[in-house]
Amino acid sequence: MPHPATAIQESGGTIAPHLRRLLEFVEPARDDVCLDIARGHGPMPAALGPQVRHVTAVDAMPAPAHAQGAPGARDTRGAHGRTSTVEFGTGPVRITGDDPPPASATREDRRPHPVGPDQTTIKADATALPYRDNAFSLVTARFSLYNLGDPDPVLRELLRVCRPGGRVIIADLVRGNLAGPDRDRIQRLRDPDHPGTPSIARLTEMITSAGGSIRRLDVFTVERPVEPWLAGSCDDATADRIRDALTDEVDGGPRTGAKPRIISGELWFTQSWAHVAAEPIP
Repeated sequence: MPHPATAIQESGGTIAPHLRRLLEFVEPARDDVCLDIARGHGPMPAALGPQVRHVTAVDAMPAPAHAQGAPGARDTRGAHGRTSTVEFGTGPVRITGDDPPPASATREDRRPHPVGPDQTTIKADATALPYRDNAFSLVTARFSLYNLGDPDPVLRELLRVCRPGGRVIIADLVRGNLAGPDRDRIQRLRDPDHPGTPSIARLTEMITSAGGSIRRLDVFTVERPVEPWLAGSCDDATADRIRDALTDEVDGGPRTGAKPRIISGELWFTQSWAHVAAEPIP
C-alpha cells in the first residue's frame, strides 16, 4: 500500500519524493552536459543544475500537424558503474497536494521555474533540435514525450543528440502490459487531446525502434489526490463527471482503472509511472 513520503530539503530548496527518485535513477555526474526537453517549464533543469557541468532546457513545441502521426531482476553494474540490466522498482510513492504533479497531468508544471547561471533555456521543435550529433552526455524528458505529437521522431532526436555511452532518460505514465486501456477513458474525458497511456512494453519498444538500447527500468505506483489533477480538466462539468465516476467506484460501482479510495475524507487515485534509461546504439 502506498505510504506517505517526506520531501527532502537541500541547499537549492525542497525536492519532492518522486523527483528525488528520478534524480537517483538518472545518476547525474559532475562532468555531464545535459539537455532537458519539456513542454513548458519543468523542474528538471533546476534539480540537475547543481549536480552537473551544464544544463540546456528546451521549452519544446509540438511537431507540425503533418508530422504527427522480468520482475525481481538483480542489479548488476556495467561500464562506468551504471546498471546494465533491467531492474523493476516496487516501492510506491504518495504525492500530496503540495508536491508538483507531472506536466502532462495538470497545469502546475507549466508555471515558470528558476534557471540558474549554468543553465540555458531555448524554444525549439523537439523533432528537429538545433544541436549537432552526440552533443550531450545526458538527455532527459519528464512527462513530455506524449505532449509533443508523434513520440517516434522525438525519441530519434533525443538519441541523436546523445553521445555514445551517454544516457537518455524518459519518465512518463504507463500501464501494465496486461492492463486494459480503461484508464484512458477518464484521461481522455479530462483532456480530449490525451494520446493514451502506453503499456510498459510499448514504451520500451518505441525506444528500441528509435535506435536506443534499454539499460535500466524503474516502474512504480503513485497515489495522489484527485482534486489537483482535476484542476487540469477541460471544464468544470467534466471534472464533476470524473469525480462522480471515481466516487461511484469507491461505493462499489463500475471500475475506472484509477483504483480510487478515500484517505482522511479526501478522494485519491493511483497512477503507474516509469523511468527508462537508454543509450544510443552506435
